[in-house]
Amino acid sequence: MNQAVGWATAAARAPGIVKTGFVHRDTDQAIEKLAGSLGDDLLSLVILFVSSGADAAAVISAAVDAFAPTPVIGCTTAGELADCGYGEDQIVAIGLPSSHFEVRTLLVPDLGNFSAQDIIDQMIRNRNEMAASAPDWKHEFSFLMIDGLSTKEDALTSELAVGLGPVPLFGGSAGDGTRFGATYVLMDGQAMQNAAILTQVRTRCAIKVFKTDHLVPTERRMVVTKADPANRIVQEINAEPAAREYARLLGKDPEQLTTFTFAAHPLVVQIGGQHHVRAIQRVAGNGDLVFFSAIDEGLVLTLAEPRDMVSHLEAEIAALTQTTRPDTILGCDCILRRLEAQEKQKTGEISRLLAENHVVGFSTYGEQFNSIHVNQTLTGVAIYPPEDG
Repeated sequence: MNQAVGWATAAARAPGIVKTGFVHRDTDQAIEKLAGSLGDDLLSLVILFVSSGADAAAVISAAVDAFAPTPVIGCTTAGELADCGYGEDQIVAIGLPSSHFEVRTLLVPDLGNFSAQDIIDQMIRNRNEMAASAPDWKHEFSFLMIDGLSTKEDALTSELAVGLGPVPLFGGSAGDGTRFGATYVLMDGQAMQNAAILTQVRTRCAIKVFKTDHLVPTERRMVVTKADPANRIVQEINAEPAAREYARLLGKDPEQLTTFTFAAHPLVVQIGGQHHVRAIQRVAGNGDLVFFSAIDEGLVLTLAEPRDMVSHLEAEIAALTQTTRPDTILGCDCILRRLEAQEKQKTGEISRLLAENHVVGFSTYGEQFNSIHVNQTLTGVAIYPPEDG
């Protein structure tokens, strides 16, 4: 597959319910071309997924002008899910037409200092307003974008659960390629760190929020015996230096642990009868392991092994398309899945599946699903044509 197709200029498929556009980050007048791709429909919201190689502040500033009066939100990425499947160095635009979507956005400007009750109260007010505005539309979902280096995803997601009621939530943590330097969420014409954006949606379209991974827990377990939970650092596993013990259990040299190793040999925890990945981000210089999500002393970690990514994704998409083909699937796909696909030379096959099923979104530093922050998953919402036609 030629993944360069559609990169040089804005590209869009035949008109659907959800509007999409794609440009290379270095395209002249990129935002204007994206605006052209989204068409003339009145939009409730524009969402941008912006390559970390772009100037995020300049992108959101230009987008506010180009799409006015439609509100624009977004985040930086660890790669994009575009018209070609897995993309790099792109800006992806998604437009939600007012004819099908009622939207409210809520900014959490400082993840180190927020009132959970104030956020919950606003979430409830937003739901009531949307129900009054579109009483005949019965479907709802919430979408969260959050600074992927804030280490606050677990805390915020668990707090939001109280305000969700029966509404499903999914989301992704903003990325910075494989650099892990700085990640941003975009709103009100600004690129912000240590912040999050919650989008609440009411729609006439049927929807299905989902979470999937291709991992199978093994019988090999280990215990975190020393940790720095605030910084998601594990210092000892089984009372041994963390990286060295993890490598020993894999039969590998500690000096040869890489991001590809972590993607191929993830660790999971059991919560409520289900496994959730606690992915390793990197090895610190002193041999500690830095994780993408919450970690604590006494936690039992289980080594997991991956199934075939392609056949698993085929089955998951088949389940989403069993009765009706989605108009669009908005997805948040962990960077570790992308890296595993690269390592196993599956990128082309995965990209074909994503593109054929109009999966658009971004590669993340972590994902959210209802009240839990997770890793190495694909979370998202399948948006179907409305039952009323």
